[in-house]
Amino acid sequence: MQTSTSDIRSSLKQAALALGFDAAGIARADQIWSAGARLEEFVALGRHGSMAWMETTLTRRKAPTAMWPEAKSALVVALNYGPDHDPLDTLALRETGNISVYARGRDYHDVIKPKLKQLAGQVADLTKAEVKVFVDTAPLMEKPLAALAGLGWQGRHTNLVSRELGSWFFLGTVLTSAEIEPDAAESDHCGSCRACLDICPTDAFPAPYQLDARRCISYLTIEHAGPIPAEFRAAMGNRIYGCDDCLAACPWNKFARAASQSAMYARVELKGPDLAELAALDDAAFREVFSGSPVKRSGRDRFIRNVCIAIGNSGSARLLPSLLPLLDDASPLVRGAAVWALARLDPARFAEEKARRYGAEADPSVVSEWDQAA
Repeated sequence: MQTSTSDIRSSLKQAALALGFDAAGIARADQIWSAGARLEEFVALGRHGSMAWMETTLTRRKAPTAMWPEAKSALVVALNYGPDHDPLDTLALRETGNISVYARGRDYHDVIKPKLKQLAGQVADLTKAEVKVFVDTAPLMEKPLAALAGLGWQGRHTNLVSRELGSWFFLGTVLTSAEIEPDAAESDHCGSCRACLDICPTDAFPAPYQLDARRCISYLTIEHAGPIPAEFRAAMGNRIYGCDDCLAACPWNKFARAASQSAMYARVELKGPDLAELAALDDAAFREVFSGSPVKRSGRDRFIRNVCIAIGNSGSARLLPSLLPLLDDASPLVRGAAVWALARLDPARFAEEKARRYGAEADPSVVSEWDQAA
């Protein structure tokens, strides 16, 4: 007896749950959608900032079939990484660094991809069709696909929201050339709520359902390679890698639950790491501390830049000794952030350090660099 596509859909969703995923759904990969046009507008407005890869891969990114013309269906899965506490609580601990919840455990790519490859094998066996696996490392728009697959809807903050998982879950996708009966798309349940928009420290949402990455703390602390623009430094607070504010504010998180898989548990030392200890990390120590963590991808200099900003926002004299060596760091990016932090934390010491370094005979261009950084 021939297996129906609805039976295949049911079998694959069950297989996904058996592998440890928390939700799964099927979407058409070859249908016409508006997500590509929205992405094109996002890039045209320059809201992708310095993420040049979004522009260079735009054509392939606009639709699954633009990347793989044979794609017919998408099996989209979700893996819960919910925290066991309110992540906004850490923002009040000014002498510690706040790392985004998703980056406190193991690198999700290392957790999801092996499971997804196993699942893809079952898709291939059951459908006798070609498959391709994606965990946000290729130009595939996973959030619109997940919404079509019924896993959730893109909220006003542009992230996916689930009635079962809230905001805290990763996505993975298996594209296949097989035609599988799709699930019903999820509808929008945001209503008139503005919690995610109003909590944003840097006003990164020009309008509901629109994001300007150039103002987003997650972009600034992770993707942006240069100095943090001065207008956003104070608003960063102690956020040193990513930002969870818009996710944490969502009322749908009342249905969220803590992650059940140990790989998704936060490492204790990353729940609220001491800024003084982080400031002392050289490149080798940074790589060791963040081995197997998503944080490692930012690199030491970019990360310590963020740590300096957090120290400058701390108001803590205890952190001053850990900041001073960074004024002479080998990285100009770190030095500039350290100068700003010193000027904010201790203006008198800033003036003293500047005079000690340059004095009355200083090269005006060098002194100007210090003044700009401050």
